Amino acid sequence: MREYALDEPGGGPYAITTGPDGALWYTLVHSGRIGRLVPGGEPSSHRLDPDCGPTIIALGPDGALWFTEFRAHRIGRITTGGELTEYPLPTPECGPFGITAGPDGALWFTETAADRIGRITVGGEVTEFPLPVTGGFPSAITAGGDGALWFTLNQANAIGRIDVEGTVAIHPLPTEAAAPVGIAAGDGALWFVEIAAGRIGRITHEGRITEYPLPDREARPHAIVLDAAGTPWFTEWGGNRVGSIAPDGSVTGYELPTPGSEPHGIALGPDGALWTALEIGALARVTAGD
Repeated sequence: MREYALDEPGGGPYAITTGPDGALWYTLVHSGRIGRLVPGGEPSSHRLDPDCGPTIIALGPDGALWFTEFRAHRIGRITTGGELTEYPLPTPECGPFGITAGPDGALWFTETAADRIGRITVGGEVTEFPLPVTGGFPSAITAGGDGALWFTLNQANAIGRIDVEGTVAIHPLPTEAAAPVGIAAGDGALWFVEIAAGRIGRITHEGRITEYPLPDREARPHAIVLDAAGTPWFTEWGGNRVGSIAPDGSVTGYELPTPGSEPHGIALGPDGALWTALEIGALARVTAGD
C-alpha cells in the first residue's frame, strides 16, 4: 500500500474512477475541483465553482467524465482534454450524489433530497423519476447485470431497482438502521455497504439479500468496487482501512499508512491496482500480495 499526496491541501478527494486516457479522475469536494493523476505522474486539477461540492464521478458512454455537484444541484461533464459543461437540474435543491453510466447510453443519478432518480443524456436532456418513499435519501447507484439500475436508500434502509422505463422496486434490508451507501455490480448480483451496521451486503437480481458482518463493527464502510477477478473491495471510513471479502464472507483488512486518513471512494485503476480517495488529501494504491 502506498499513498500519493495531492497538490490540493484541504481539497478533500472524495470519489475516484478510471478514465479512457489511462488516468485516475477524482473529485475534490471541498475545493470545487476535478483532479487527474496518471499513475507514476504528477497530479493536476480543473477548477469548478469552489462551492459546488463535486461528489461522485463516473466514466460516461461518450468517453467523458460525468460527476454530481451536490451543493450546486448540477450534473457536470468534463472531457479528458479539460472541456467542462454543467447542467442545472429541474428540481431545486435536489442534492445529486451518485452517478453511473446506464445500459441505455445515458447517465443515471440519485437526488438525495428529492426522493428521485434522474437520467441525463449525453446531450444534457434530463428526466426525473419519483420514488415511492419519502425521505429515503437515495445515495449510490450502479448499473446491474440485468439491464436495470440499482441504488441504495440510505435513510429508507433499502436497496432500490429502477429499469430504463422508470419502474421501481424497493427491497428492505434485514438489518434495521443499516444506512446503505456504496453499491457495485458483479458476479450476477449487487454488493453494497452498510455504513451504520458495519456489514457488507449482497443482493441478487431476484432480491435475495445476504449480509456479512465485518470484524470491526464500527468500521463504517463507505464505498465498494469489484476487482478484475470479481472480488469486492471496500473502504472503511471509520476503521482507516481498505478491505476485501471472499465468497465465504471472510474479510481481509489492510491498514492505511496514515492514521485518520478518511478513505471514501474506491476504484480499479488503469494499472490493475485498487485506488482509494483519502479525504486528508491523498490517493492510496492497494495491491494485495505486494
